[in-house]
Amino acid sequence: MNSFRVRLTFIMISLFGLSILGAGLFMAQSFRENHLDTLQANMVREMKLIVSSMAWETGTPEMLYDYYTNEALKVKQITGERVTFIRGDGVVLGDSDHDPRDMMNHALRNEVVEAKENGVGRDIRKSETTNDNLMYVAIPIDPSSASSGVIRLAMGLEEVEGSVRELWYTLFIVLLLLFIASAVASYHIAKGLTRPLEQMSIVARRIKNMDYQARVNIDKSDEIGELGQSINAMADSLQEQMERIHRDENKLESVLNNMINGIVMIDRDGFVVLMNSRAEEVLGFSSTALVGRHFTEAKQQYELLQIIQEGLDTRKDLKEEITFYYPEERLLELNLVAIFHGREGFGGLLLVLQDVSAIRRLERMRSEFVANVSHELKTPIAAVKGFAETLLGGAVNDPETARSFLKIIFDESERLNRLIGDILELSKVESRRIPLQFSPIEMSSFISDTVEFIAAQAHRKNIRMDMKVDQGIYVEADEDRLRQIMMNLLSNGINYTPDGGRVSISVEPIVKKAPHNDAAEGEDDDYIRIKISDTGIGIPKKDLPRIFERFYRVDKARSRSSGGTGLGLSIVKHLVELHKGTITVESTVGVGSTFIIELPVLH
Repeated sequence: MNSFRVRLTFIMISLFGLSILGAGLFMAQSFRENHLDTLQANMVREMKLIVSSMAWETGTPEMLYDYYTNEALKVKQITGERVTFIRGDGVVLGDSDHDPRDMMNHALRNEVVEAKENGVGRDIRKSETTNDNLMYVAIPIDPSSASSGVIRLAMGLEEVEGSVRELWYTLFIVLLLLFIASAVASYHIAKGLTRPLEQMSIVARRIKNMDYQARVNIDKSDEIGELGQSINAMADSLQEQMERIHRDENKLESVLNNMINGIVMIDRDGFVVLMNSRAEEVLGFSSTALVGRHFTEAKQQYELLQIIQEGLDTRKDLKEEITFYYPEERLLELNLVAIFHGREGFGGLLLVLQDVSAIRRLERMRSEFVANVSHELKTPIAAVKGFAETLLGGAVNDPETARSFLKIIFDESERLNRLIGDILELSKVESRRIPLQFSPIEMSSFISDTVEFIAAQAHRKNIRMDMKVDQGIYVEADEDRLRQIMMNLLSNGINYTPDGGRVSISVEPIVKKAPHNDAAEGEDDDYIRIKISDTGIGIPKKDLPRIFERFYRVDKARSRSSGGTGLGLSIVKHLVELHKGTITVESTVGVGSTFIIELPVLH
């Protein structure tokens, strides 16, 4: 055991030492490179300042030696660095530390070649002139010219090398200390590996604390190994059972949170033990605010609390409907179910909350629709029956009276036929059982044809029809249904416009922001806007919100006299929505009305 512990300790110390040594070498090299990069950046900035502050003179080398040498000396007095000016062909024109006449051509120096290729060049070597270890950095005077001259700065590396040496001294001390620390730590680790019983104790405590993933890592086959395997088998069984329990809990939670009904469970003592997300929405309370508390702490209306208390007292199922006013007004159906647990007896209550506001509203709309239909059907039927009885009573012998009564019977039967047709049409439209056949429609010719169909009706009232539609405006729509929309609105405009008035229709292209769920955010869609205006009696402001309801009439007497059924605008609205469009109305009493339809160009 001791020899194995010594070998393991030696291996760990060796690996740790090699890792630290490698890290030290990397740090020293990185420190040196970063220092050199910083020096290079500073030298480049200095050279750019030199280039921007002095004029680059041209001429023969003999004419320029003195000029550039003087400039180099001036710069060195400021920067403390060696400065060299090199012509584009490599001839040295000036140097702060040596006579340029004695210096070799520098065209092939590494830093000069690299500067012309990359804009900045760097090289580290011993200077042939000064015999010092220097870092050379060069940049072209004019980077855009291949024959540009080059300015070069040189700096001694004694400071950098001194910093690296200091770093090595520090690393050596740190390595020595780490080696000592790693030797002590490795010995204790090796010693700890010989204690499997201690490991088993640790694993047992973790399992006790519900950490079922804890395992004993033992490869021995003796009694200790068998004990470790038994602990691992027990942990496997517990982990499998707990995972199964968690899966069942997740399924139950998923079902509860995705139910359309609110669920609240209350124990026998009146404390809330469970509440799903739908119940939070309905009651206006979060589960964290109610779960674990008595139901009476919920600041809800008195009727709900009374029903829950009655359920706890009677332990029987209850069903009620209550109008809630918080967080918004709605009608809720409450189903209170008593829960019993075998031998334990009564366990509490399950409260199921269902929002039936929409259902009751639909039932009310259906009742109103049936009442309206019955009333609308009753009127023409009563007229037909009354005049038919009059004819049977002897009026048929008077030809003029008989003809008048028969005309009335014919008109009422026509009205009855239109009413039944509109009801059937509205039923199909609302149930979306109308298949739309989309095709490109050229609006100019389409509107012209539609106006021609209704021109006779307008002519009888001496109403002028105006049309403003540019050529080349197209829309993708069901032509028959779009014509039905136009005919309904134009017919309404003519019916409610006095003789000699005007009905106009215009079509224009527009661009609207696309909804986020239909297109990418910020993308635009092409639409057309159709306006149908009249100079009729207008619609009072209070009636505008209800103008598209079934059987709603602003002027009931005028609607009946004009033969209207009260369903035309409702049909128009549904047809427009089937085309993914919108319809609005603007009106002023005594001035006229304007219906505005916006339809997408493409579907």
